[in-house]
Amino acid sequence: MESIYILIPVTFIFLAIAVAIWFWSVGSGQYDDLDKAANSILFDDDAEIPVPTNAQRKKELPTAEGDADEVDDGK
Repeated sequence: MESIYILIPVTFIFLAIAVAIWFWSVGSGQYDDLDKAANSILFDDDAEIPVPTNAQRKKELPTAEGDADEVDDGK
């Protein structure tokens, strides 16, 4: 009977610790995205090909004026 006087407070202490850990994990975002970790093995992050922006494409593509300068008329 004397052990119940020790076990009940110890149980409440463990319960309080478990609830505090659960609130911390929810607050820190542990359960925000459950599918990201599962899908991360399917995709290779190193093989990403950079997509050029519109400004980079304009620099790479020759303009009509630039083509006219490069044309050799044979004269």
